[in-house]
Amino acid sequence: MPVYVYEEIESGAQFEVVQSMREAPLSTHPETGRPVRRVILPPNLGTKHTTGKEKKMLDNRNVEKAGFTKYERDKSTGTYHRVAGNKGPESFRKE
Repeated sequence: MPVYVYEEIESGAQFEVVQSMREAPLSTHPETGRPVRRVILPPNLGTKHTTGKEKKMLDNRNVEKAGFTKYERDKSTGTYHRVAGNKGPESFRKE
């Protein structure tokens, strides 16, 4: 079963919960009852210690072929530009 990370809305304290994907997300902390939200994290892809084949999986062409859209951040402007796929905006900026 997947491990989900939750965050208390008031304090920002994070904790992990093992839940089925079919279960509804928690709205309150199981012990304190304080309001929480699920934290969306990037997938944990261990590409640092893998062979070249696995690194190519995240190549722009492969991402697009799989039906996903990939954005990369321009460090100078903070704007995200679409580099693969054709769904979603051409670019956006996170405020």
